[in-house]
Amino acid sequence: MKIVYIYTALVTVGGADRVITQKANYLADVMGHEVYILTDTQMGRPPVFPLSPRVTMVNLDIDFAQEYGHPFPVRAWMYLKLMRRYEREAIRAIDRIAPDVVICVLEREMAFVNKLHRPGRVVMGEIHIAKTFMRNFHLLRARGGLFRLLADYSVWQQERRVRRLDALVCLTRHDAESWKDVIRARVIPNPYTFYPDTLPAGKDGHTIISVGRLDSQKGYDLLVEAWPAVKARHPDWQVHVYGQGEDREKLERRARELGVDDVVLFCAPVANIAEEYLKSEFYVMSSRFEGLPMALLEAMACGLPCVSFDCPHGPADVIAHGEDGLLVENGNTERLAQAVNDLIENPQRRRQMGQKARENIRRYSPESIMRQWENLFAELLRAKS
Repeated sequence: MKIVYIYTALVTVGGADRVITQKANYLADVMGHEVYILTDTQMGRPPVFPLSPRVTMVNLDIDFAQEYGHPFPVRAWMYLKLMRRYEREAIRAIDRIAPDVVICVLEREMAFVNKLHRPGRVVMGEIHIAKTFMRNFHLLRARGGLFRLLADYSVWQQERRVRRLDALVCLTRHDAESWKDVIRARVIPNPYTFYPDTLPAGKDGHTIISVGRLDSQKGYDLLVEAWPAVKARHPDWQVHVYGQGEDREKLERRARELGVDDVVLFCAPVANIAEEYLKSEFYVMSSRFEGLPMALLEAMACGLPCVSFDCPHGPADVIAHGEDGLLVENGNTERLAQAVNDLIENPQRRRQMGQKARENIRRYSPESIMRQWENLFAELLRAKS
């Protein structure tokens, strides 16, 4: 079977890049499929995560970044020009490959997705974020006025295009439900990306870990606001946040204002994040919203219990509250601090939760998840034929 993923570029140390690389590698190396990843803005940069030599990258190298820094009319004209080129070259490249399955991620390529259908070919989508927050239309809508109208029109356009897909795969049942008036979405969660064979025999550190982009979605401003209540009771405990993003300076400044800059440490992303999980006592997540947070899967695979806001969507699908982690009211920083303090003060409970986390997360193994993908491909291709 020939499979093509359409993705903007494999250049960020993030969940989507990691999981797309992992799935492509598994489909090629383990399942023996012919796999391609078509990118628009790789621009000569190597994939940030190791890509199997059995997976072929097709890089169109269309520099969408060149539109920035211009007045809006010029920027709009440049974007339309770049999109015309992207559409023309992407369709040509995909037709040369002649795949059985094309998988898009509901980004720029949706503008021409209806032109990718061919007899016997499956064109499907997978979405890595909750529908409510896709492509940041919610931020545009929040600005009101004409921006709200533009956001509503953009959502309508996106839904119209999704209807033309042969299938849509969501990460959680809650998100699949949100698409019910558009398409009958399937649910296949992401697999974890690693599962260490052994764990450290014993840890006596005072380190908590969090991983994610430093932006509004990940809610690290809420984490900083919660931390004075943690420091007041446990001044020797630190939280290490691994990530990069536009909010870094603002977050560090707020941490200094609250007097927690010595215990809330913002660290550069690392490729081998498993090493950092294994050094930590537990994981904390302060996101305002998610798709299916890969960091939770990774942390639990490393035997860490997790404390998380019960945000839409994902944490409640992964964490069994009170068994392998703790869920708290979304956005409630006081409750988040209480939950963190609870795990700090109960090492025996922490260890038991960590053991259950490692057991329970096995349902997200690559073997289990990729079998679901292969079964879906076979089902859709049968329907096409």
